[in-house]
Amino acid sequence: MSENGPASAFADVTEGDVRRAFDEEDYVAGDDVVTTVLLALRLGKPLLVEGPPGAGKTELAKVLAGSFGSELVRLQCYEGLAAENALYEWNYTKQLLAVQADQRGVEGDGATVFDEEYLLERPLLRALRADGDRPPVLLIDEVDRADEEFEALLLEVLSDFQVSIPELGTVAAGRPPIVVVTSNRTRGLSDALKRRCLYLHVDPPGPDKERAIVERKVPELDGAVAAELVGMAQRLREEPWIKQPGTAETLDWARAVAELRGAAGDGDALSPAEVENTLSCLLKEVEDVRRVDDDLLGALLEAAGEAREAAEG
Repeated sequence: MSENGPASAFADVTEGDVRRAFDEEDYVAGDDVVTTVLLALRLGKPLLVEGPPGAGKTELAKVLAGSFGSELVRLQCYEGLAAENALYEWNYTKQLLAVQADQRGVEGDGATVFDEEYLLERPLLRALRADGDRPPVLLIDEVDRADEEFEALLLEVLSDFQVSIPELGTVAAGRPPIVVVTSNRTRGLSDALKRRCLYLHVDPPGPDKERAIVERKVPELDGAVAAELVGMAQRLREEPWIKQPGTAETLDWARAVAELRGAAGDGDALSPAEVENTLSCLLKEVEDVRRVDDDLLGALLEAAGEAREAAEG
């Protein structure tokens, strides 16, 4: 083990390996994403991924797990998240029964209830102690939703890939997991957390990249129709919505249209009724839905026509 923790199991991974991993999982990644992920893997550093909701941050961790055959261990963050939910806790019921049966003591030189038999792993500890063929992918999702105090609990894990359990001592990872920390930037993160990670900001995709994503993820949808949907999604994002639709919503919309049109793969242009009746796949606030009037619907159909013409031309 080096002074910076255990060596990365992916020290020999190449750029080609990373690109193939993304291609196999149909994840459209730019050079910046490929290079940053490559460095995180080779250096064994956690990766902090920020960006708007629906930009593909969580999907990035799933892609790495799927492509490298690793277990995905997910910690979903929320306000009030505490150590016993993220690290470990003791099986108090089992401990009490053992003490009452006079099989174990609370402390002393003899058998104690504070040993492995009574320890309940939570995501962080589980990722550190994983013993599979490949290191797991630890996804710490939406860390900005957790309290600032919770970040302090992560620092030891992110810097040394270990956790201290007072009753047992230090538990260190034999091989560091691949760690992906995501944030929607609802609040600023501490400098201490950022210092321990490589950083990647995932921007909303432009029309060409978003169309490539839709075509890969929803191959049953006609290409011209996919172009129409992306053209309208891009136009929608120009409006001041309460909740801006992300790429995840565009994919939901594409799957919905493909499902409604059936296996025949109808390539006819989208009708106003189709657009209006399926906008709920993108807009998730009642105030936003009510803002879609005839003028905006007309602008969306115009954007769809231009995108279709460009795709067919």
